[in-house]
Amino acid sequence: MSNHTGCPMNRRAFLKALGIGAAASAVTVGPATGAAVATPGSAGANSGGTPRTPFRTTFGRMFPQLPPFAPPGEGLTEALVDIGRKGGILDAGDDLTADPLDLILDPALRVNNPDNPAHTAGVTFVGQFIDHDVTFDVGSALGVPTDPRTSTNGRTPALDLDSVYGLGPVASPQLFDSGNRAKFHYETGGLFEDVPRGGNMAAVIADPRNDEHVILSGMHCAFMRFHNEAVEILARPGMRDLEVFDAARRLTTWHYQWMVVNQFLPLFCGPAMVDDVMRNGRRWYTAGDFMPVEFQGAAYRFGHSMVRPSYRANMTGHGGGPFIGMIFDAGAGPSDDPDDLVGGFRAPRRFVGWETFFDFGDGNVRNNKLIDTKLSTPLFNLPLSSIATGDQPQVLAQRNLLRHVTWGMPSGQSIAATMGVPPLAPGDLAELSAYGLGLERSTPLWYYVLKEAELVDGGLHLGPVGGRIVAEVLVGLLRADPNSYLNAPRRWAPTLPRRSGQVTGRFEMVDFLTFAKVDPASRAS
Repeated sequence: MSNHTGCPMNRRAFLKALGIGAAASAVTVGPATGAAVATPGSAGANSGGTPRTPFRTTFGRMFPQLPPFAPPGEGLTEALVDIGRKGGILDAGDDLTADPLDLILDPALRVNNPDNPAHTAGVTFVGQFIDHDVTFDVGSALGVPTDPRTSTNGRTPALDLDSVYGLGPVASPQLFDSGNRAKFHYETGGLFEDVPRGGNMAAVIADPRNDEHVILSGMHCAFMRFHNEAVEILARPGMRDLEVFDAARRLTTWHYQWMVVNQFLPLFCGPAMVDDVMRNGRRWYTAGDFMPVEFQGAAYRFGHSMVRPSYRANMTGHGGGPFIGMIFDAGAGPSDDPDDLVGGFRAPRRFVGWETFFDFGDGNVRNNKLIDTKLSTPLFNLPLSSIATGDQPQVLAQRNLLRHVTWGMPSGQSIAATMGVPPLAPGDLAELSAYGLGLERSTPLWYYVLKEAELVDGGLHLGPVGGRIVAEVLVGLLRADPNSYLNAPRRWAPTLPRRSGQVTGRFEMVDFLTFAKVDPASRAS
């Protein structure tokens, strides 16, 4: 994916090439970028040619009756920027001069990055992948009050993998195999699979955010390969390419949706919360056809707290040994093969071996980080290529907090009161009292959700406010989509064979990756 000058196409350049600003946009295909954004409700925007159910093209509110957590103003903005600054109360204080391996293994170097024994390291990145599948704010300005109903969501608010499929093989042919339109085109860089790339190594994929780092681009490629394997199973003599494509997309999407509900939502929200929403229905997010800002701008950003400063991307890519790097190193000099895990490059070591991220039973998996009010220090100096709109700030925590002003979001306490759950006490948020704005009593929702998880559930999963918002929205999106597995004519469960037998009962990410042939044992296949 490149622009007309041949320069790398990052997220900001991608939006500029599409001509998307603050105003709403129709379906747009960027011939120069090789990518596409499917505006919700567009006919044929999600398949080879079959129209999907319309969704709202803009954001909305889950709690429209609640006022903003604080009136906008210079004093509030200054406070939020200070709360989110590098070295501030949210910074885990990681030693960025330490070896990336030591940051993983040495308990003394990760005091503020404690292990979550219930999560493996890959849970963070599945969460990020899901986020990119359902929401993409393509125009709002940080810290500038904006009506969500005027801001375009560049993804369909549905778990339909439009971030992978784009507009389908008819309207996005650059994503698919020219010899067989039912299949994705993917590439390799030695002994590993990789997303397609242009001459400048920018990814040719439906959503440029899925090349932010090596782990996410590897996950994107895994979904393409899973789809291609489904094509092999479903193709029959006489079937047209688009018929096979639609069938394979449905099967791939249903397996993905199954994992979201049965594996990942319980890890995010706790099994009891998910069971309650599935059995007793939604109380607050009842529409299901739009993306609420309380989810997009706050509650679902809990995943930022789970990111570690460094990861072992693979076991053998670096001269026969492991490739271990910081998730981001914005201060690194120019290189065709940087030492961090940033996306946008191809080199023999730049692939993800899933042993670290999911439990294949080989003893190599690592734990995730607990959900709490500490973010890893690399997230306080983001590379510009990972920021969609505008250059500043490059601090993730500040960007999250300023979105509360953008959307005029209610406080965590007011949502707790509305839900009928005990709110956190001002003493629980005493670190915010120094700003003199009453933020310990009316707290930005994102910060509240992190603190709630930390105090109520020990950081293992979200608490009652954050968990309810996340569970109701993701289940609601599935309930509202007639094409989801929850609305199949008959009760559906995963049906694809494992490499070593038949899937029975629970289906998890390790099964998905194994079927997609991206497990370590088949790396060179």
